[in-house]
Amino acid sequence: MPDIYVNDRLSIEEEELEWSYARSSGPGGQNVNKVNSKATLRWKPPTGRIPRAVWQRFCGLAKRYVTSQDEVVIQAQEHRDRGQNMEACRSRLKVLLRQAYLVPKQRIKTKPSRASRRRRLDEKKRNSEKKQSRRQDW
Repeated sequence: MPDIYVNDRLSIEEEELEWSYARSSGPGGQNVNKVNSKATLRWKPPTGRIPRAVWQRFCGLAKRYVTSQDEVVIQAQEHRDRGQNMEACRSRLKVLLRQAYLVPKQRIKTKPSRASRRRRLDEKKRNSEKKQSRRQDW
């Protein structure tokens, strides 16, 4: 299998990945009882290979895949073929790592304009008057 190319800063060699297989649940007829098509990918990133900020973003994005020992565990069983499930695991890992490498845009605090505050208050007043007119005074 080919290595996983994430971006020009990171590619994961096949030797770093640990695979295990099990019987998959779901459709497959009699074949499901004899073929180990569910794929489980385990990857322990080498220390210092991924920048700390990127790793923190990755852990935020992929909470369900990261263990307490900082090992990434991804399972796939949606396909009836082991190769397709392996490719699904690889692509999930690649997508998550690519998203983690994107630096989120910093939000710039802005003040609402005077006109927008006036519109908001006018709308609140209109809604209040509308609801007041529906009231019945006893």
